[in-house]
Amino acid sequence: MSSYTKPYEDKMTGATRHLEKELAAIRAGRANPAVLDKITVDYYGTATPIQQVAAVAVAEARVLTISPWDASLVRAIEKAILTSDLGINPSNDGRVIRLVFPAPTQERRKQLTKDVAKLGEEAKVAVRNVRRDAMDKFKAMKKAGELTEDDQKNLETELQKITDKFIKEIDKICESKNQEIMAV
Repeated sequence: MSSYTKPYEDKMTGATRHLEKELAAIRAGRANPAVLDKITVDYYGTATPIQQVAAVAVAEARVLTISPWDASLVRAIEKAILTSDLGINPSNDGRVIRLVFPAPTQERRKQLTKDVAKLGEEAKVAVRNVRRDAMDKFKAMKKAGELTEDDQKNLETELQKITDKFIKEIDKICESKNQEIMAV
């Protein structure tokens, strides 16, 4: 790999990592602490992620427990979960909040796989945009006399191989998430 293509490969890696983070937040019926990543609770006037004010654990396959370090936060955390787009009603015993994840219906599973496909396509577009930017840069460098025509062609070939590798990786990540969603 040349030093010319390295920054673009790093950007493609970033797009892939972003996809993995987005997919982790998709609720597939199993309890996954990542679904709480985007939910914040009002902690002394500051919007704070739940993971920073409570211990979040997977009690069973479909049950998440949230144990606030400050008992006064139980109501605030419960309210934050209710107002979020999580779609789960929390229950609490005064100290611990439990989130019971229902098994998704077949229709919901199909919708989730469509969401996964959409996120995968967005990641592919991001990777292709990085490739386009790199190709434009290589053309400009050739025009400025910094690269020979052979160097430009070699860099474009190398960049295409890198792009193909990331597109395959994105497909693999999406396929894996879809299998997780469709598993009953």
